[in-house]
Amino acid sequence: MAENLLEIKDLHAGVEGKEILKGLSLSVDKGEVHVILGPNGSGKSTLMNIIMGHPKYEVTSGTVSFEGEDITELKTFGRARKGLFLSFQTPEEIPGITVENMIRTAKQAVSGERVKIVPFRRQLKATMEELKMKPEYAERYMNVGFSGGEKKRNEILQLLMLNPKLALLDETDSGLDVDAVQIVSEGVAKFHNEDNSCLIITHNTRILEKLKVDKVHVLINGEIVEEGGPELIDDINRRGFTHILDAKAEK
Repeated sequence: MAENLLEIKDLHAGVEGKEILKGLSLSVDKGEVHVILGPNGSGKSTLMNIIMGHPKYEVTSGTVSFEGEDITELKTFGRARKGLFLSFQTPEEIPGITVENMIRTAKQAVSGERVKIVPFRRQLKATMEELKMKPEYAERYMNVGFSGGEKKRNEILQLLMLNPKLALLDETDSGLDVDAVQIVSEGVAKFHNEDNSCLIITHNTRILEKLKVDKVHVLINGEIVEEGGPELIDDINRRGFTHILDAKAEK
């Protein structure tokens, strides 16, 4: 029997008094890969930020549960410690702290255990090699002076090093060239196994090529209006969202 990891029920939420999510429900089991598709401005990034507990966003009703525990009111740090990870659409630059120190500090904070430097550095170096990142980037300040592609690879580096239970990937593949998308895709595939799950927002479905997608959700105007399997991705790639919008308007 599948073990539920994330359960969202009748979620109404928004920012600065504006409702963006309008009664959204979503369930992700352990080991699954879910994909969220939708036009710009549909509330996809808002959903990811709310799952991660971004303080800017307000939940007005509904619940977010993780491994059977209601985390609707839990702070972001607490969610990270429970095993949630968000890869940002536009990663922030953090002057003054190196990539190595940032990841080691995060790993220590999430696990609550002291991270031994030698094995950590060995793992970091090997993982960077897999992502085709130059080893000297470990000593550079976090994302400072990185290209768009380098920032996205750095997000996947953090994902692999922190090894969360649920990866929330918010257009991690956006703005990347073909080679970079391939590397990011391979990194996500390396992370995913039967003990964790992925919830992915993407406009470039090439990132999904090495993953077995279990369910696809179409989010439009703050509501999930259609769900299906991976065949729904092919349908939208072929026909876009217009036919779904038209069908919704007729109801």
